Amino acid sequence: MDPTILAVLVVAGILAAVIYFKVIAKKPAELPEGDKPAKELPEGDKPKKNELKEKLENKRDEQQKTEEDRKKAAEAEKQAKEKAAKEQAEAEERTARKAAEEAQRAEAEARKRAEEEAQKKAEEEARKKAKEEQAAREAKPSEAPPASVELVRRPPPVVAPKAASERDVAKVRRGLARSTGEEGFFGRLSALVRRKELPPELLDELQEVLLTSDVGVKTTEKLLERIRTGLERKELTDTARVWDALRQEAKKILGVGGGGIVVGAKPTVVMMVGVNGAGKTTTIAKIGTQLSQRKKSVVMAAGDTFRAAAVQQLEAWGTRVGCPVVKGKDGADPAGVVFDAISRAKSEGLDVVLCDTAGRLQTKTPLMDELKKIARSAAKALDGAPHETLLVIDATNGQNALAQARLFNEALPLTGIVLTKLDGTAKGGVILQICDELGVPVRYIGLGERSEDLHEFDADEYVEAVFGEHGKEVA
Repeated sequence: MDPTILAVLVVAGILAAVIYFKVIAKKPAELPEGDKPAKELPEGDKPKKNELKEKLENKRDEQQKTEEDRKKAAEAEKQAKEKAAKEQAEAEERTARKAAEEAQRAEAEARKRAEEEAQKKAEEEARKKAKEEQAAREAKPSEAPPASVELVRRPPPVVAPKAASERDVAKVRRGLARSTGEEGFFGRLSALVRRKELPPELLDELQEVLLTSDVGVKTTEKLLERIRTGLERKELTDTARVWDALRQEAKKILGVGGGGIVVGAKPTVVMMVGVNGAGKTTTIAKIGTQLSQRKKSVVMAAGDTFRAAAVQQLEAWGTRVGCPVVKGKDGADPAGVVFDAISRAKSEGLDVVLCDTAGRLQTKTPLMDELKKIARSAAKALDGAPHETLLVIDATNGQNALAQARLFNEALPLTGIVLTKLDGTAKGGVILQICDELGVPVRYIGLGERSEDLHEFDADEYVEAVFGEHGKEVA
């Protein structure tokens, strides 16, 4: 090769190598767009970047805190509104309740004043009518009553006994089904003496049955004494004779007087008394129905002025039966109502006056004194009135019934007893105790809800009903 050409090639190679190392070898390889390294800031610009970042973070924190404060404020405001609304509602409720209580007090006071005024007015009217009656009696000396009217204890009117028909006995027996059943008083009594032989412990067994059936200690001893004497004298040698002895002794105890009402004077005044719930108003309605069916003219006195429902109930019965009802205003003096009813019966020529009275506990002396006042008012309206004072007793009360009868009989001259709801008790012995210990006759017995279920009491009929189907021997 030509040395010149070789020299040129060597120089060209050296130049190429120089160019490569100076230009190409020193240029860094280009990275992809996403992988290019961040351009470093000059040393003086780095603190500015950190400060900006810190400000952004602080601003973000402040915004977040402001949002939380706004939420808390909104929640607090909501709770405050709910609390205020609740307090307002409670305040309105208290105000309304207070206003209602004040209205009730005002109404009660107004009612009380009205009742007092009505009572005063009724008393004034009663006094006025009493003066008029007094003036009329003075004009006719022969009809003038005694100057001072006192309650006189007269013997009960005598009622002629009636023949006990088979139909009446059957009706009474059905009404006394609970007492005559196996678990009832008369059923248990008959079970003791239906055996073929008299057991040695007969008297003890009889005593247990009698005492647990509301017969009472005194009456039980009287019955047992009769049986004990008969056994000692060898007169009661079998169960049939023991049963007959009990039957006769019961008839003797119950036969202290007849049943029903004797319509003698015109008008005959009948006063009904008793505790609450005994059935006075219903009994008056039933007696009024029976008297009307016997062609007797009846007027009812709504003397239970303390219970508005009693007046309405009596009016409803009066409309149904066809009997006029004399009533006063709410809270009127019951003595004045009774006086008015008797005066009306006298002027219209009616046969019977049935006087209802408010129920009362027999232990409340002021209430019992009020009954005496009513009785005195009746005596002022008509000499000899009331001709009958009947105590209505709930037979299911047992021994308490006797306590009622005893205390009422001490306060008033009772002429008879009405024993209601006798069909509702299995004991039934209280009727023997009342007749024996008080000597007051039973006038009526109630054996159901209908008017025909109120029976005029008849001792023979009653004894036949409860003793007639028992006493047969069993093995």
